[in-house]
Amino acid sequence: MASSVSSQQDKVLVEANSFARIITLNRPKQLNALSFQMISRLLELFLAYEEDPNVKLIILKGKGRAFSVGGDVATLVRDMRADDWRVGANFFSQVFKLIYLIATYSKPQVSILNGIVMGGGAGISVHGRFRVATENTSFAMPEAALGLFPDVAASYFLSRFPGFLGEYVGLTGSRLDGAEMLACGLATHFVPSAKLPLLEAALCDVDSSDPVIISSIIDQYSKQPSLKELSVYNRRLDVIDRCFSQRTVEEIISALEREDVHQSDSWISATIQTLKKSSPTSLKIFLRSIREGRLQGVGQCLVREYRMVSHVMQGELSKDFFEGCRATLLDKDKNPNWEPSKLELIDDARVDCYFCKVKHEEWEDLKLPNRSQFELPPYAIAKL
Repeated sequence: MASSVSSQQDKVLVEANSFARIITLNRPKQLNALSFQMISRLLELFLAYEEDPNVKLIILKGKGRAFSVGGDVATLVRDMRADDWRVGANFFSQVFKLIYLIATYSKPQVSILNGIVMGGGAGISVHGRFRVATENTSFAMPEAALGLFPDVAASYFLSRFPGFLGEYVGLTGSRLDGAEMLACGLATHFVPSAKLPLLEAALCDVDSSDPVIISSIIDQYSKQPSLKELSVYNRRLDVIDRCFSQRTVEEIISALEREDVHQSDSWISATIQTLKKSSPTSLKIFLRSIREGRLQGVGQCLVREYRMVSHVMQGELSKDFFEGCRATLLDKDKNPNWEPSKLELIDDARVDCYFCKVKHEEWEDLKLPNRSQFELPPYAIAKL
């Protein structure tokens, strides 16, 4: 048992400096995919550091070429098959509680996103106060291709992108680089990776939790990156707003097809094909989710998304999540058989079911951590 605990702690490394705690996700061969034990350890650390007056700020980073690709979904599916769907619901409950804690944290968190950032990796970083992108950063929310949907309160942060860029990113799983993350507000700073050791050293010497002071230190190592010529942020925002502002997924695809007729653009046709390959159920429930998220706080988004993800794990409305994982992560034939197979087979009543409580005697709505005992900074209060 002791060796098991030790091995799990080895996957979340902690370095204590004068005023900072550096937490490193340490599963580089798995691109720092997050296990239940890692999430539990992070929750334990964040709770302890918030109570410790000697800790002024937290630095979170990943070892290797990824910050984190998100939850360890392949292991989760295997565990659910060996047990039942509540294993999955319990995993997401723990993840969402950690995210709410991070989103409302009373001390600054600096996330160093020097590599791949996906799914749950985004959840444990972008809700924190400072998000540092580099030239190596690659962000995506590819869940719709897995038969899931962008969760981790993505309906909160994607809905706050300019225009309807969040709908585009969430529905297509398209990647953003570090410069694009900075442009749309997902990153707060862009620091060349060569300067990260200097930045970390400077942050560790700061005897302050004042976000103005922390920001000014990060500013000293930051630069304003140029967007690539073919960046969607440079060239596609008008088309994205025209198409992804539509009321339904079917109307979004129709709008893209009309654009495709009027202008020969391989990006438009590739976007259409991506949407048509994804789970129709995932697309529909995410579009509803992000539209509701525009008007909700982060806690409301997490409670709603927990209902949604619990239905996905239960598999009574659709088994697309298990089929998507089979096709993408397990058998890797990349040929999922979605059911229902077409958007027109999924009516509003079916979508509504994902937003209702799960009918199971042992299931209950997500209970968020109580934050009333802490004096939350204005940027945390604004998310509520």
